[in-house]
Amino acid sequence: MRALLALAAVAGVLLAAGWVVLSQPQFGAPMTGARLARAQANPQYRDGRFVNLEPEAPSTTSLVEYALRQFSGDEVRQPPAPIPVMTVDKAALGTTPAASGLRAFWIGHASAYVEIDGLRFLLDPVFSERVSPLPVGPRRFHPPPIALADLPRIDAVLISHDHYDHLDMETVRQLGQRGSRFFVPLGIGAHLERWGVPPAQVEELEWWQERSLGGLRIVCTPTRHYSGRGLRNRSSTLWSSWSVLGPRHRFFYSGDTGYGQLFRDIGARLGPFDLAFIKIGAYGPGAAWTDIHMPPEQAVQVHRDVRARRMFPVHWSTFNLAYHAWDEPIRRTVEEASRAGVELVTPRVGEMVDADRPFQSTRWWEAVR
Repeated sequence: MRALLALAAVAGVLLAAGWVVLSQPQFGAPMTGARLARAQANPQYRDGRFVNLEPEAPSTTSLVEYALRQFSGDEVRQPPAPIPVMTVDKAALGTTPAASGLRAFWIGHASAYVEIDGLRFLLDPVFSERVSPLPVGPRRFHPPPIALADLPRIDAVLISHDHYDHLDMETVRQLGQRGSRFFVPLGIGAHLERWGVPPAQVEELEWWQERSLGGLRIVCTPTRHYSGRGLRNRSSTLWSSWSVLGPRHRFFYSGDTGYGQLFRDIGARLGPFDLAFIKIGAYGPGAAWTDIHMPPEQAVQVHRDVRARRMFPVHWSTFNLAYHAWDEPIRRTVEEASRAGVELVTPRVGEMVDADRPFQSTRWWEAVR
């Protein structure tokens, strides 16, 4: 009897501890009220979760197998030497962006700073040291090229989905306090409200909906992925790509995604684009994984499908999140872009790319040895 009581007590303590942990703000908040009603009316929301336009293959690998794979294998998943980072001069960013222009620099992983036709954007900004709800988990390989506090006021923040490597609570809080507007897929507004971002600063969109800002059209476009910040809320919020159409320039951001027909639809409806920020890393193994995390060859095809002029590869070389060598994504992307005749830029972290000027790419990763 004492043993049973002891086991029950331990189980109770563990349950209580789990409840305390999962109730922390970094896990976000569920949809309720009018927000939930919007989701229930959305054609991609079924049986309490969002689904893709093209279903992904069912997974045949358990979470335990994935976890074991994370700590096995002979791939060089972390850079053996420091990643080169070009420090961004905050004073140079302080001047008003050109009324006609498109330029950007890579912050790392999926995060990028973009100036387009007079406005400043951030794409999935993550400035924290780790991408995890707890003080453990994947840690940055390199620092950001500029401190978050040193950035000028950001007009618009585009969020593709709510995974930790794309939606960073501390970064969101700081940007919210500075008055930035957030454009997010349906459901993510609940997270932002819990983190103190005023509702008036949040635009929560469904696929193909759009908003105007300073003469630009910001369009929430489809993608093929999933969402969730906890153990039991997979696909509870919508995910998206983003298309931004200015009076003189246009850019596309893929977010995290698998390949699908939907990109040809985006290109037909909203293209061509001057610059496309395309995810190339963190893919495999197995069809279930690549259906929602496309490999580099399909990333190049997405660039072609959306009818973009220059491809700016992102989502690689900042965190150890997949089962491939850290530089495999860019090596495969360079090879496929060359084969397909795609204009690819390969900037170092913090290196500015101007869409209207030639850019001298280098294979800087080859020196990271």
